[in-house]
Amino acid sequence: MNPVIVKTVVLLIMSNVFMTFAWYGHLKNLSSKPLYIAILISWGIAFFEYMIQVPANRIGHGTLSLGQLKIIQEVITLSVFIPFAVFYMNEGLKLNYLWAGLCMVGAVYFIFKS
Repeated sequence: MNPVIVKTVVLLIMSNVFMTFAWYGHLKNLSSKPLYIAILISWGIAFFEYMIQVPANRIGHGTLSLGQLKIIQEVITLSVFIPFAVFYMNEGLKLNYLWAGLCMVGAVYFIFKS
């Protein structure tokens, strides 16, 4: 495996964990707080997401095309979101996640096809 791709994927996974908490964590933890508090805390979390995501995309671009970077990001987003939704937000595991994952497999196939 290409070390640039590995480094890019690892950094994107890390940034996605921050992103998921920035986007959705406030729904569980800050629902009783004023909206501006949730926004400020989410922005604070998103700062760390961007501190990882921007270098990840810079490292990967050149070895990976822009489209490939985007599809990798979407696959990682779904891969991080499902455990977050099930285990952290206590939502049930839905069959729709499987179908979405299968669509992503198709997207990966087509974006990486020569």
